[in-house]
Amino acid sequence: MSQVIYSAIHKEYPGIVIDVLAPSATLSLVTRMPEVNRGILIDQTHGQVGLGYRFRLGAGLAKNNYDWTIVTPNSLKSALVPFAAGVPLRTGFLGEYRYFLLNDIKLLDKPRLPLMTDRFLALVGKTSAEMIPPQLRVDLDSQAAFVKRYQLATDKPVIGFCPGAEFGDAKKWPEAHYGALAKALIDQGHKIWIFGSPADQAAGDMIVSIAGEGCINLAGQTTILEAIDLLAVCQTVVSNDSGLMHVAAAVGTKVVAIYGSTSPAFTPPMSKEARIVSRALDCSPCFERSCPLGHKDCLNKLMPEEVLEQL
Repeated sequence: MSQVIYSAIHKEYPGIVIDVLAPSATLSLVTRMPEVNRGILIDQTHGQVGLGYRFRLGAGLAKNNYDWTIVTPNSLKSALVPFAAGVPLRTGFLGEYRYFLLNDIKLLDKPRLPLMTDRFLALVGKTSAEMIPPQLRVDLDSQAAFVKRYQLATDKPVIGFCPGAEFGDAKKWPEAHYGALAKALIDQGHKIWIFGSPADQAAGDMIVSIAGEGCINLAGQTTILEAIDLLAVCQTVVSNDSGLMHVAAAVGTKVVAIYGSTSPAFTPPMSKEARIVSRALDCSPCFERSCPLGHKDCLNKLMPEEVLEQL
């Protein structure tokens, strides 16, 4: 979703050189963004402060003489590297007491800026009306090589499933529902490819065990770049609110997005070729990682037939 920033400033300053500092999980994505010059690894996990590491990284980047840094996270630690790099203009929302680390501080008006992409665009003085939807390049040679190497059949329309969600279980539609949906789609003449990280392999195996022949579990078998290329093969992707949902939208594939604890009013798939499926329960969206009420009715009671109808 931060690609909306890169495309906005690239359009305003066509000759601009944009580098993106990112963790290993998302670093490879920027190689498929035409606006980005290069990605730079920040080798820290989500919970690590790594004060010394961040200051050393910033000091090493100082030689590049950057003019401007846009800090998208609101944490204090995320503003340390550009401060240590001596970047003259450091833009970001106020966040966690970052007065001395940033010198171009924006105040976040959440009601006025409901979407995450709205907030990102506000950092560079743009509005949603000026948004260029995210677009990731597809490597057709890599795509064809993977299909051939793993002997993936494309003689029938492919529906992609993305049953994982790094955020937590409260985002995950039940595997049994995915399995029932897969079985119905296979009966209609479709192939099912399941995507995800190694953490999603067990969920994928459960879906395959329900759906039977015609359903292939690729979770944990692909890199993120290979997943980009293969999601572009799919006719439609059914996904929880996850990173792969946004990737599918960014390669131009139709998306049916399933929402439980989170809200499409904040992080919808950025595509006109998307449908949203959710239950308007009094307790949702709660934005919790696991259901605080212990029943997860927002997803458990969202039936496969409802998703099939949107497909």
